[in-house]
Amino acid sequence: MHRFNPFRWLRPQTGYRLAYAAAVGFFLWTAAQFYIPGKGFTSLILFGGKPEMRRINELKPVNYYVEEDSYGYDAQYYAQIAVKPLLKSRDLKAAMDNLPYRARRILFCWTAYVLGLGQPSWILQAYALQNVLCWLLLAWLLLRWFPPTGLGNTVRWAGTLFAWGMTMSVREALMDGPSLLLIAAGVALAEQGRRWWSAGVLGLAGLGRETNLLAASVHVPGRDWHWREVGSSVGRGLVIAAPLALWVACIWHVCGEPSNAGLRNFAPPFEAYFAKWADTMRELRANGWDFVSKWTLLMLISLTVQFLMILLRPQWANPWWRIGVSYAVLMLFLGEAVWEGYPGAAARVVLPMTLAFNILVPRGRWWWPVLLLGNLSALSAVSQLKSPGYESFLLEGPQAVWRAPTNHNINVTFSNQWYAVEQSQFEYWRWSRGSAGIVIHNPQNVPVEVNLSFDLRTYAARTVRVFQGRTLRWEGRVGRESAHVRLQQIRLEPGNNPWRFETDGPPSMPAGDVLRPVTFNLRNLVVRAVRKLDGAAPLNH
Repeated sequence: MHRFNPFRWLRPQTGYRLAYAAAVGFFLWTAAQFYIPGKGFTSLILFGGKPEMRRINELKPVNYYVEEDSYGYDAQYYAQIAVKPLLKSRDLKAAMDNLPYRARRILFCWTAYVLGLGQPSWILQAYALQNVLCWLLLAWLLLRWFPPTGLGNTVRWAGTLFAWGMTMSVREALMDGPSLLLIAAGVALAEQGRRWWSAGVLGLAGLGRETNLLAASVHVPGRDWHWREVGSSVGRGLVIAAPLALWVACIWHVCGEPSNAGLRNFAPPFEAYFAKWADTMRELRANGWDFVSKWTLLMLISLTVQFLMILLRPQWANPWWRIGVSYAVLMLFLGEAVWEGYPGAAARVVLPMTLAFNILVPRGRWWWPVLLLGNLSALSAVSQLKSPGYESFLLEGPQAVWRAPTNHNINVTFSNQWYAVEQSQFEYWRWSRGSAGIVIHNPQNVPVEVNLSFDLRTYAARTVRVFQGRTLRWEGRVGRESAHVRLQQIRLEPGNNPWRFETDGPPSMPAGDVLRPVTFNLRNLVVRAVRKLDGAAPLNH
């Protein structure tokens, strides 16, 4: 007779399955945070709001997210190509920084056009969400190499999916995550002996990104170098190269040769790599561990460990080693344009090296330090996948106080001296260019009493004064540690109530952010409504 055990299903393998499911759940929950009512998931595309940033005509009636006072990022170009994939219109050429160069990576523009059924607003949503779908498909495909049977597989599986390059691809709707899915699928087909199908998938991947062609190394003979195997490998290589070659010929016919084919993308071996290390250490010394450079440091450690492990343990017969070493050599020659800035593109360009590393690291306890160091960049996933900070303040207190009968709420607007709002999982803030103002609008037809709370922080110590109209409400010295400001019993008159934040001294230029002079940031602004005053005596006047 067996004793009943209600916990018998809690076996080790079940625990690992739950861990995998929790990781997928976390990813989906995080992705859902990017939804903005009326704009959908377009914040993932990072359209820039600078006046000189031009758009195609089809986007004029579309409501999409725009990053204020920003030049945006690469996905804004590819998303517009997805709306007009024939490449012939004048407004598309005017909206691009380099149409022939961008158009080479056409595959995921085509897929977005098909998924969006040719409708501009739907195409933007499809383009933004492609990475989310490909992440989920890759999570499933990686079970082939990393089934949920132990802690080592769990680290390898999660380390690949939450690596810097992968999360950056999702966060900024880039080509690298979907490309890794196609490369992994191509290798899986080759491992199954379906080598011509594999060549077809990898040829398709070349239309997503030119560097995907390096994965053709999976079809280089591993052991058998007889003439039949070599001839078959050459044939599959032609199948892989043909789609991109034909497409580039079409682009040159329609658009002409690129004016800048990405010459800064390459440099002598290790030149830009060591420059990135030097810049990162200088930023850390200047700004401390709280600065974003800590994530760059973890990324550099990860890539370095991956590079060394692959190069120092040659396994020519293993197709994943051939892929890994191909991207390791590519990393040597990556130029300043790929390494510069935050977060930098290098980690996503060599993303297949990260997957190859996790497959190739030997099992056993002595290899755990290598495995963990090679996956350190996954610790940045929470920061990388932070949702856009489209809220600059929070309202608290009785709704009857902060919401008028007209359904208008107390609102805060920021002057153009503030940069766009930023946000982490726990905080939100705006940097100022100098002295800056806000306006708190009271929609009620009577004054209301509120309490204000916020923090102030800056890189270089300075004095900040906070005025309501002409009345000084707070004055203090602000530095790298947050100054906590709490203002009680503040009277807001009906309509607009101007506030001013004034500071002494010029803006500072923090390391790693050379294009944005800043003075201080206003963090976690909360307006807590207390009561309607209904003609009561003025407060704090």
